[in-house]
Amino acid sequence: MNLLAIQEALRDANLDGWLFYDHHRRDPIAYRVLGIDPVICSRRWYYLIPQQGEPAKLVHRIEAHNLDGLPGKTNLYSSWREQQEGLTGLLEGQKRVAMQYSALNNIPYVGLVDAGTIELVRSCGLEVVSSADLVQQFEACWSAEQLQSHLAAGTVVHDAVRTAFASIRTAVTQSNKISEYDVQQTMLRVFEANGVITDEAPCVAVNAHSGDPHYSPLAENSAEVHAGDFVLLDVWGKQKQRGAVYFDITWTGFVGESVPEPYAKVFAAVREARDAAIALVQEAFATGRELRGFQVDDAARAVIDRHGFGAQFVHRTGHSIGQDVHGNGANMDNFETHDDRRILPNTCFSIEPGIYRNDFGVRSEVNVFAGTDGARVTGEIQSAVVPILAGY
Repeated sequence: MNLLAIQEALRDANLDGWLFYDHHRRDPIAYRVLGIDPVICSRRWYYLIPQQGEPAKLVHRIEAHNLDGLPGKTNLYSSWREQQEGLTGLLEGQKRVAMQYSALNNIPYVGLVDAGTIELVRSCGLEVVSSADLVQQFEACWSAEQLQSHLAAGTVVHDAVRTAFASIRTAVTQSNKISEYDVQQTMLRVFEANGVITDEAPCVAVNAHSGDPHYSPLAENSAEVHAGDFVLLDVWGKQKQRGAVYFDITWTGFVGESVPEPYAKVFAAVREARDAAIALVQEAFATGRELRGFQVDDAARAVIDRHGFGAQFVHRTGHSIGQDVHGNGANMDNFETHDDRRILPNTCFSIEPGIYRNDFGVRSEVNVFAGTDGARVTGEIQSAVVPILAGY
């Protein structure tokens, strides 16, 4: 934990403090920001970092050591009455504190503190504000080592995509059966051989399945892949090491020597939307202009709308990427939520517009790293639907 940096950020935000709270490990953000990992967390704990001065702890006597290693005085409680009295004392002199809370739950990745605890803190006479911007600063900004882990994972993820398309090509040309699930497992073997892990298996979606943004094949419901099929691959992974961050892409292909016009037309609209969003981010970071997540979504969505596919673009343009594939920085979103968080330097996010029809869906996903010296796409950029039988 970087106490001095947190206190400086609190002063910049005109906040009296940042109140961390957890019960049964419901708030992973708290553990990552504070840098602690208690063995047992079956009782409530609180940790207040004030704008200036020494932090303070409130922990249950049974789990008195849960915040060991953090600076500050330790206050103990046993009963619920003693807990509330202790919390009142902990917050004495505070007026505005940040917590992992989001008004109307607009940013659900940050809205982790339960409503009752928010009510309890407010009953002490405090104003509770969202820690979303603080979380982004201390949770979503990457180190140089994390960027390198992202790039290394990206090499493996792209290799998994190439291997997937090659496995389809080999099976079809040799008249062997291959299913979505088979292709998925092929990519997981590439991951395992190269030290990459994932929280969920890759998505392999054929034809109408690709029109479902969150389809994922199982052994028992997997469709076979044949010549003339449209294929979407959504693949994400990270290195198997502490602090590693994800790489997350989506590519599409057609099982043939050339790509029919309906697929190429929809992909062209998605590509244009993707590139408009990328260009907006790059221009803003090249000129030092402030940019917020919802503005990137607006740029991509305007292109999809202009092509007449607006009703078929049914999700946000992109999400923050971090140690979780859906990270805690700004999302590129003015659809599912209005994300007005500023895109900070040294953060990474996906740009992945999509068009979803009943018979097929197209999404093109890249990762953008917004650095202190500009913004860039960190992997390969798909320019056209891959004609799988012609090779890739």
